[in-house]
Amino acid sequence: MKATVSLALALCMASVPAHAISRYNSQSMTCARIQAVVRSEGAVILRYRSARNPSLPLYDRYVAHDGYCDFNEYAAAAWVPASDSRSCPVLSCKDIDYDDFYPWRR
Repeated sequence: MKATVSLALALCMASVPAHAISRYNSQSMTCARIQAVVRSEGAVILRYRSARNPSLPLYDRYVAHDGYCDFNEYAAAAWVPASDSRSCPVLSCKDIDYDDFYPWRR
């Protein structure tokens, strides 16, 4: 019985495809394209050069909505540079600060 369950579990795990997260350079895409890619894939990593120090690459994970964040995170507004705009609005997962929800607990 234990061997059968183990075999069934192994087959189920093998049949689930791996979903690697896509990486894009936001400065080579238009803002509309960035938003469309995030919306269609659900979550992506966007890379771009720092405005203050162009030799410094920056990156983060951007999501379509809260459902792509961990249980203790929410989708907050963020902005990335695009080829046609210096600030393209997207969403990024941020930790929930419960002190903001319960200010009397401080």
